[in-house]
Amino acid sequence: MQLTYSSMQETLMRELRLYHHPIAVYFLTSDEMVEQFKKNTDYSIPVKPLTYCQWEIAARMQAKTILGTKEHLGCTNGQVSFGWREIDDKEVKSQSKYCVDQAQAERFLRSKPKMPLNSVKAVAIGPLGTAPMQPDVVHFYCDNLQSYHLAVDYMAGTDTHPLRPMVTMSSSACGGSVFSHLEQTFNMCPACSGSYNAGKTERGEVNVFIPGPHIEATVKRLLQRIHNSGSSSITRPGDPFPGADICKNCPIIIFKKEGDTPEECAGCTKQ
Repeated sequence: MQLTYSSMQETLMRELRLYHHPIAVYFLTSDEMVEQFKKNTDYSIPVKPLTYCQWEIAARMQAKTILGTKEHLGCTNGQVSFGWREIDDKEVKSQSKYCVDQAQAERFLRSKPKMPLNSVKAVAIGPLGTAPMQPDVVHFYCDNLQSYHLAVDYMAGTDTHPLRPMVTMSSSACGGSVFSHLEQTFNMCPACSGSYNAGKTERGEVNVFIPGPHIEATVKRLLQRIHNSGSSSITRPGDPFPGADICKNCPIIIFKKEGDTPEECAGCTKQ
């Protein structure tokens, strides 16, 4: 049975207790694709140039769909990631704070994942639940344990192991999405520097990226686990809360109503 994007978002947010909407990301590579997206979507545009991760605030926190072009993107890192800017001396200098010298900064910059130059006409983002077509990438802002659940379900659902995420010295949200799209693989990385004061994250969230063609397999694996064990929790099967991070279903960290006899772990060695 094919899942709708609305049902996928509902399942993910309910079962993994996501705080943010999963973000559907679209790389629109022709004028025709841009016009078609405009016709099929109730979209907004940034009033002033912002960073790409600031665009995402509208999608993950306000359930808005945003359509942006180079003119709307005030971050040169993002412009390089989306193929909207050449790497020049100014860009190299801006990245030098991460590196031992200018030569290393340029080498690191050129090794970042990026869309081919001028191949993207516009980038659109919006909540997964209202996706008008298959996203190129689904971007999650989530905590450590939620990212683990997504990674495990992705591996099982797509028969992929191990995963080899990509971390760069900056460009987490923009470059991380591009990497996942170009390589057609799961990606996970920390936020960029300046993440709090730039409005990129609020709680130290982890970035998780899943290629659009693989999101249904990931959610179907989650639903299969729920059917088999009664809950979405990997660390404590049967527990309705996926954040119950308790080692090997430890029989010590349990709670019961007074007078009841708690179930003990079958593997517990009694003293």
